[in-house]
Amino acid sequence: MMKKFRLKSNYKPMGDQPTAISDIIKALKRGDKFITLLGATGTGKTFTISNIIEKVQRPTLVMAPNKTLAAQLFQEFTEFFPDNAVEYFVSYYDYYQPEAYLPSKGQYIEKDLDINEQIQQYRLSAMKSLLTRQDVIVVASVSCIYGLQDPEVIKNKFILIKKGERISIRDLSKKLIKIQYERNDVEVKPGLFRVKGDTMSIYPSDADIGYKIMFFGDEIEEISIINFISGKTIDKPKEIVVFPAKEFITNTDELDRIIDEIKHDMEEEVEDFKEQNKLVEAQRLEQRTNYDLEMIQEIGHVKGIENYSRYLDNRKEGDPPFTLLDYFPENYLMVLDESHIGVPQIHGMIGGDRSRKKNLIDYGFRLKAAYDNRPLTFEEWENRINQAIFTSATPGEYELSHSRIIAEQIIRPTGLVDPYVEIRPTDNQIDDLLSEIQKVTARQERILVTTLTKKLAENIAEYYAERNLKINYLHSSIDTIERSEILRKLRAGDINVVIGINLLREGLDLPEVSLVAILDADKEGFLRDTRSLIQTIGRASRNVNGHVILYADTMTKSMQKAIKETNRRRRIQQKFNKDHGIEPKTIEKALTKSLSLEELEEDETEERKFRKTIKEKIEEQGILQDKIADLEAMMMDAASNLEFEKAAYIRDEIWALRKKI
Repeated sequence: MMKKFRLKSNYKPMGDQPTAISDIIKALKRGDKFITLLGATGTGKTFTISNIIEKVQRPTLVMAPNKTLAAQLFQEFTEFFPDNAVEYFVSYYDYYQPEAYLPSKGQYIEKDLDINEQIQQYRLSAMKSLLTRQDVIVVASVSCIYGLQDPEVIKNKFILIKKGERISIRDLSKKLIKIQYERNDVEVKPGLFRVKGDTMSIYPSDADIGYKIMFFGDEIEEISIINFISGKTIDKPKEIVVFPAKEFITNTDELDRIIDEIKHDMEEEVEDFKEQNKLVEAQRLEQRTNYDLEMIQEIGHVKGIENYSRYLDNRKEGDPPFTLLDYFPENYLMVLDESHIGVPQIHGMIGGDRSRKKNLIDYGFRLKAAYDNRPLTFEEWENRINQAIFTSATPGEYELSHSRIIAEQIIRPTGLVDPYVEIRPTDNQIDDLLSEIQKVTARQERILVTTLTKKLAENIAEYYAERNLKINYLHSSIDTIERSEILRKLRAGDINVVIGINLLREGLDLPEVSLVAILDADKEGFLRDTRSLIQTIGRASRNVNGHVILYADTMTKSMQKAIKETNRRRRIQQKFNKDHGIEPKTIEKALTKSLSLEELEEDETEERKFRKTIKEKIEEQGILQDKIADLEAMMMDAASNLEFEKAAYIRDEIWALRKKI
């Protein structure tokens, strides 16, 4: 029996959330393929979508334009659906240098990567949940439209292990090796198994637990689920299912067919090179492909095996790859968050992938089949949609033109209205803004300023600092930890003003900000188009004194549309507040703790204790490798608890120690 989605929250839909939920449910029941939820900043779009998921009871894919937003949504959906399978599926590379060839330099760049094992575990867990249950929400980045293995192949490779089953340790080991598990009697990490006497320990790639299998001769006497780190027993089930260790595995039952097809294509392409008198390319392709074939025959895997995915999946040339979308049942629901960013991303992914592969193929580094290891084209993605809800404060033309209904969500539960927007001339804009900043800081509120260049941001910051303003600039050259620290200081009042180029990308949620100033607002372009202006204006919508100044000498079409839309929403919000006797309140949000040791309070907060523990570990341990092992265990614990800031801090400590080695 399918487990039902159950939304758990202390809140009920408010404002125009009930209407948006009702309208979207009706559209889904009517069979509309595309629906748009136009939700203003801070109106609770995730809560609305959660209510819809509970009502329609269908597996759901939530796509986000980047990892950061995906992580935020993953945490929110996990809180709303604690009893259901909420999964996280994003690119698992901490570092990724794709394989490439630069003809102008005659330089081949080998694929280099650093896989984040925790994220790989999340990905495999998502695949497993989709193949074994119905109450699944997967929060994914748009990279989920890249190729995965045929779900039917993966499904047929599950290993069911039962208490009382007759099988030898040797035969079970062979089964595990076939699905890419490695035997390692020393190390403990996902994707490994070890054997000691009549006991086998398996560390699955899709979970942070272990399985201990006790044998009596050739019979499984007992199965235990154990804590990954401590080895303590958690449960003793009668049976377990072991999922493949990797996303791509070789179907050994069809190995002869796979090898024959690869060899056939290789011989044809080598002959083509020879006919064109490209002897170097011919020899290179033959050598590299034969090496890969030997590895596939020997161990069932090779670095870059995804380039042979067409043969592994038994697809024809040009056929679309299998992706995460193929793991969902036919009736699934898709939600594309921040669709105004996501739709263009999906449009552009195939082009960049193909141009890089072309050089590799033209110069004999890869077979033409590498073209078929790719993301979906936009049309292929579109064809795989059952029903989709686009959510954005500023939906794009695609969403608006394809949706039969546009469900609006303008009212905020706090009663806050969109900010008042005014236009001022650019002449003397820096000193005029200084005067406004001083008024706002006198009220103990904060300011965001956007410019068009890094240099201008730095120069203005320097100019204002000389006039005793507490100000910092923020742009892409500032690393993640420092960015978080600057924003924390802004909220705490240690900084009053943050100035940057595109503050939209920071995912800012700063209720203390009451003034947003947009310099050179009439310079048409990506940073000053209608959508960017509306999104930037929305940064002042979390404070009751929200106010936006556009410095411009001409009224562009983008400015006109952005101001018109902001004023339209503002009127709706004000009328709702008046009709319901609501007094707007600035959002209250707890201040995040510092990521920097130097900025911690003197009192023993939990964060301070946590960091002190790490520091003491580093000081107490005598051998660097031991320190790294301890910290890695703590990092995995923090990541498992979704404490990503802690995990990131520990990761930085590990990197520092590795540099010493």
